[in-house]
Amino acid sequence: MITRPRLRTRPRRADPVWPRVHDGEPAPTRRRAPSLLESFNYSFEGIIHVLRTQRNMRVHVVIATAVLIAAVALGVSKLELIALLLSIAFVLIAEMINSAIEGAIDVSTTAFDPMAKLAKDIAAGAVLIAAVNAIAVGYLVFSGQIADRSSRILSRLKDAPAELTLVALVVTILIVIATKVVTGRGTPLRGGLPSGHAALAFSGWMAATLVLADSSHQFLVSSLTFIMALLVAQTRIESGVHSSLEVVYGALLGALVTLVLFKIAA
Repeated sequence: MITRPRLRTRPRRADPVWPRVHDGEPAPTRRRAPSLLESFNYSFEGIIHVLRTQRNMRVHVVIATAVLIAAVALGVSKLELIALLLSIAFVLIAEMINSAIEGAIDVSTTAFDPMAKLAKDIAAGAVLIAAVNAIAVGYLVFSGQIADRSSRILSRLKDAPAELTLVALVVTILIVIATKVVTGRGTPLRGGLPSGHAALAFSGWMAATLVLADSSHQFLVSSLTFIMALLVAQTRIESGVHSSLEVVYGALLGALVTLVLFKIAA
């Protein structure tokens, strides 16, 4: 009797297993991608989380605010201000990356691992390099400014009000974020004390008014910017995002911070 040899067949690939949907249950839906506003909101939530949980980050923010105020008071040049802003951003970014790496390592391992320790040490070393670089830049910028500040301040305020306005807006944003961290109310871009939109709107109004102090168009420009700031505040109240008190606090914060910075420079 002649028997046929058995053919070797390749095993069949298993079909993908899809989740079963029982009767009466909704079909699984794919999660939608976050909108642009939600993406910005997540980013600001990360910044606020680092400020709440990391002491070094809070120290860096306080020092950065003091450096920007000193830059306005001493009247640094445009290139010097760029160097300061880049150094500050370098330090803050390094600190946030260091915190993210530490959090990821803590989640991935619970026991002592020499490689995990080495990764944390490398991330901390990156923060140290950024901080040393910021100190060196600050020394180079401010060492020559202190000697002749009396003659440089007035000329700086007259010739380059754009940098002063930029610093006022940055300081206003930092104070708004710090206030939200302390109060713990709302999200970075929605709700909470104070209203960041109102703070920036009235900071811009105050800056436009002070920059055009000697111009014949000051009243017109100041009136238009004040009306736009009021419209921003009105939309925050009518949409239910902020209360009247939160909007008023934000408006006073933005206007007063800008006024103080211009008076310091003058």
